[in-house]
Formats: sequence, structure tokens, C-alpha cells
Amino acid sequence: MENKKNALNESDLSADRSMLIKPTKNMKKVIYALILPLVVVCGLVFANREIKNETSKRPTTKPLSAAEREAELKKWEATPEGIKFKEWEVSPAGRKVHAGIANIWKQISAFTNMEAVITALSLPPGSRLGFGVMARINDVDYIVTFEPEKSQLGQLLSLKVNDKIFIRSHNVSYAPKYSYPIVSCEYAERDGNVIFKHVPRKGGC
Repeated sequence: MENKKNALNESDLSADRSMLIKPTKNMKKVIYALILPLVVVCGLVFANREIKNETSKRPTTKPLSAAEREAELKKWEATPEGIKFKEWEVSPAGRKVHAGIANIWKQISAFTNMEAVITALSLPPGSRLGFGVMARINDVDYIVTFEPEKSQLGQLLSLKVNDKIFIRSHNVSYAPKYSYPIVSCEYAERDGNVIFKHVPRKGGC
């Protein structure tokens, strides 16, 4: 009988021990599960703080004043590239491009509609201006460039020669490589329907 009691007591104790061990293992798992995300969060916070510190340590470039910009321009104009550019500006080709800019400058400054007739669906050979068309505005030929989103390409690709569109732009530029002023289109409509609207890039304009 004593042996049986001892055996029962020992079996009861071993059962109790196994019940105590299981919760302990589970508790460890729970503790690990709680600690691990905390460690990850602390690491992210620390890394973020390090990035901010590094960013704040970097020297910020101070924008040039008008006098400094003028001095830099004069310095560039004295270089071979600058001299060549100035010669192009006073050449017949350069004067023609400047006349084209003056032709639409009022609408560019006011960001108002310009009637444009499509004359070609491709840009001059060797152009590196992205997607664009050739168009005539006020009887002068221009390169009209777009920066379309994928969703806007369909409408722009449906344009045909002699289509009449209305465009708006804040910017017209030029370069000796191109025989036409370059209009960066920001808005375009055809038959009263908007076919393109410039979407500002994140962190930019």
C-alpha cells in the first residue's frame, strides 16, 4: 500500500511538474514575442535618429544671389562653349528661335490657351526631349514636349497631323541643337476635352 501511495504521489508530482513546465515554455514564447517587436521598433527609431543627424550635419547649399548668378554667367560665356552659344544666338538660326519665343511670350507669361495645329507626330532626328510633337502656333513652328503619366499616353498617341489643340505652358526654352523653340506643355485639350495635364512629381514641381 505504501508503495502504491508513493507511486501515486510520484505520478501526481510528475503530472504537476509537467503542467508547470508547459506554461513556463509558453510564457517564454510569449515574452520573446513581446520583446522581439520592441527590439525592432527601438532599432528603427535609433536608425531614423541617425539618418536625421546625418542629414542635419550635411552642409546646405546656399542659393546664389543675383550678382553671383551674373558673375557665373559671365564666367561661362568666356568659355569655348559659352562663346559658341553666344555666336549661335546672333546667327540667323538663333534669331529665328528667339523670334519664335517672343511670338508666344505673352501667353507663356499669363499661362493662357495657345491654339496649336499638329504638323508632325515625331520630333526632329537626334532629339532627346522625350515624348513630343511638332506644332504650329501663330504661324510659327514649335517643338511641344509632354511628360505624360501612363494613363495619359493613350489620348496623346491618338493625336493626328492637322489636329487642333489648345495648350498652356509656363516654360519655353531653346538650344543650339534645335531649330525650333521648345514648349513644355502643362495642359492640353482637344474638342473641349482635357487630353493632358502635367502631374507634379513628388518632392518636386
